[in-house]
Amino acid sequence: MLYKFLNLSIRLKRFIIHIAFLCPFISVNAQYYLRGEVKDDKNQPLQNVKMLLYSTHLLYYSGVSGGFGITTDALNDSMQLSLDGYETKTIAIKSDQFQEISLKPISLNSSGNNLKLVSITKNLDKNSRFHLYEGDESYFSIIENDVVDANQYPSTSFALNIDKASYSNIRRFLNMHTDVPPDAVRIEELLNYFDLHYHEPDKDDVFKIESQVSDCPWNAKNKLLYLDINAHKINLDKVPPCNLVFLIDASGSMDMPNKLPLLKAAFQMLVKNLRAVDTVSIVIFGGDVSLWLPPTSGAEKQKIIQSIEEINADGDTPGQAAIEMAYKTAEKVFIKNGNNRVILATDGDFNVGETKEDALENLIIKERQSGVYLTCLGVGVGNYKDSKLEALAKKGNGNYAYLDDIREAEKVLVKEMTQTFFAVADNVFLNVQFNPQVIKQYRLIGFDNQRDAISDSTTQLEGGEIGSGNSLMAIFEVTPVSDRSIFLDTLSKNNIAQVSLKYDVCNAPLHREIEYTCPDNYAEFKSIDKEYQFGAALVMFGMKLRDSKYLGNADWTDIETIANNSYDSNDYLQKQFLQLIEEAKKIYGKRKKK
Repeated sequence: MLYKFLNLSIRLKRFIIHIAFLCPFISVNAQYYLRGEVKDDKNQPLQNVKMLLYSTHLLYYSGVSGGFGITTDALNDSMQLSLDGYETKTIAIKSDQFQEISLKPISLNSSGNNLKLVSITKNLDKNSRFHLYEGDESYFSIIENDVVDANQYPSTSFALNIDKASYSNIRRFLNMHTDVPPDAVRIEELLNYFDLHYHEPDKDDVFKIESQVSDCPWNAKNKLLYLDINAHKINLDKVPPCNLVFLIDASGSMDMPNKLPLLKAAFQMLVKNLRAVDTVSIVIFGGDVSLWLPPTSGAEKQKIIQSIEEINADGDTPGQAAIEMAYKTAEKVFIKNGNNRVILATDGDFNVGETKEDALENLIIKERQSGVYLTCLGVGVGNYKDSKLEALAKKGNGNYAYLDDIREAEKVLVKEMTQTFFAVADNVFLNVQFNPQVIKQYRLIGFDNQRDAISDSTTQLEGGEIGSGNSLMAIFEVTPVSDRSIFLDTLSKNNIAQVSLKYDVCNAPLHREIEYTCPDNYAEFKSIDKEYQFGAALVMFGMKLRDSKYLGNADWTDIETIANNSYDSNDYLQKQFLQLIEEAKKIYGKRKKK
């Protein structure tokens, strides 16, 4: 018995010594649960705040109520917090203490707001700042993406969105038998306009990515890499209820047939497709700002239509005050997990209150934290402010369309209603990592940056909103490492590029990423899908209008030939594109002769 007791005593001593030896290591590797919440200066919670923890360099995000919880090994650490519309803040933290953090909004008049890039290739040289106005219409001056050495800069990223305004605006100029301002031509919006090559994603997937490699019609030494991104379609019986605020410009500048009367007809068409679960409010601005129609059920169609019909144009354009009222109206009847959206319809010619793009952008950035999206509908000729509406749509987690006639209004607001108003993802952007063993050089066609964004050293890449059932196409012109026969042999052993699609889940602090490898699927141009061929005609059309140096000697006849051989004869809009080529050929042909 004594022997057992002594043996047990010896074991207990060894155990205590063992625990004492481990204690320093246990304390060094202790885990903490860092908790806290982020609010604004009015004590309102802020969701989706980016939080960079310096000890790990990992990125976290605040939740819907502004709260966060992070597991960390460091007792003492520091954290950087950032959110669009708010001043970036760096703080010291103790991981065993609850953090109550406040972010200060950026002043609406601040000139220090960060401009956002559409595309970015790391470490490329930047150009000087410049802003261009065409007559009394304003457009951001953009610079075409350059040819990039894949060995030196293999990675490039660009934002995706469903803006389609540029195509219908170009159509407006050509139908008026006049030149198109080069900066009005955004090539990616020409491609987006047609929803080419849509293939439904697999069940439960938000996106489907496909690619194709073929010949470059304007440069025999190069190839084209097509990237096709398809968004999930929301079933109509599962479309969430809508909380829509029609923000209608009823100022004196809107008193023209192609402005307010066109918008009234457009909104009335939209109303006819609403349901009883949907809610419509109308805010108008002209001379002053007023709540023209309080929140009304979509079942009361005649009441809403009559209210729209009674709007008349008069007075100045107080855009800032109108935007603020529209967002407040949307927030009062906010539908959780619904489609909460302000639809701004205007020529963009704001002349009362804040009128500059950067101040209006800051206003939208601040307001979008409420979870309300923004769609911009542009109309008009002569004093049309494309630059304002493009900027507001990007900052408002939204999209942008230009209505040049009633058929375009029907396309955007009726036929493509779910694509326009029901987002499936936010902050969507694509990263492409080229394989320098296969690709020597590459150039992204379209997705060009504003000149002033490129010149600013603080610029960031900002993704866009993608609506239900959209198909987006991006095209790279690539130079193979060697001639065509060796290129094909190389492709059989190596993939061309690795693609990463990153996006946020709507109305939630959830971030997703999809990986895709571009395969070795080269095919001759005449053998690839007709919609890819049609896409090539569209980018050639855009480059020709911009007088791009990258198009070489290709002429209007070359574009016309490809379009004629690839268009869908059952698609009215594709047939109309042939007419636009013919019109451009006449306009620019005359100018060349002079």
